[in-house]
Amino acid sequence: MIQQQIRSLAEQVKARSVTEGSHDWWHVWRVWQMAKRIAEAEQADLYLVELAALCHDLEDWKYPHDPVIEPLLTELRVAPPTIRQVLDICQRVSFKGAGVPDEMPTLEGQVVQDADRLDAMGAIGIARAFAYGGSKHRPLYDPAEPPELHASFEAYRNKSGSSLAHFYEKLLLLKDRMHTPTARKIARERHRYMEAFVKRFLIEWEGKDEIHAAEG
Repeated sequence: MIQQQIRSLAEQVKARSVTEGSHDWWHVWRVWQMAKRIAEAEQADLYLVELAALCHDLEDWKYPHDPVIEPLLTELRVAPPTIRQVLDICQRVSFKGAGVPDEMPTLEGQVVQDADRLDAMGAIGIARAFAYGGSKHRPLYDPAEPPELHASFEAYRNKSGSSLAHFYEKLLLLKDRMHTPTARKIARERHRYMEAFVKRFLIEWEGKDEIHAAEG
């Protein structure tokens, strides 16, 4: 029964996912897989984690539409108390600004949030940042634009800065905002990779690449 619900939900979410590459079905799939891995390591409720991971972007503020999570889970005969837990996690999961504290009271919510944030880090996170920026016609980088550590969700939601600014405003902050020990371990290497990328990006932006003698 439970596995059939999960399979059916995955099919429904895949059909409803946006096509924009940074938040498409494959983003949801990666978060789902990572959330299962973290849940098992942290002994969280795997059923609740899977439901919330699959639903976490269905009502994302970046892609506004009518509420779909509750009717979808109701149709799949998920118990009402579980639906309320999923809704609570999904409402809290998104990053809302550097100055906005995380409020994720349950272990299962922390697992899903960690998995979602890990997908915003490392090589995948870099690719997603520029894919989303491109979809919004944002510049790669604007040296005249200082990054802003947004103090409110409203300020963060209305931002329109460059893709590189997003690293300072969110992505490079995520390592220190992981909840679970498992996610913190994974985040360290992904964070180092992003730091190296930003350093290299700025070197190439300024045309300050080192010139090495020809080998041989």
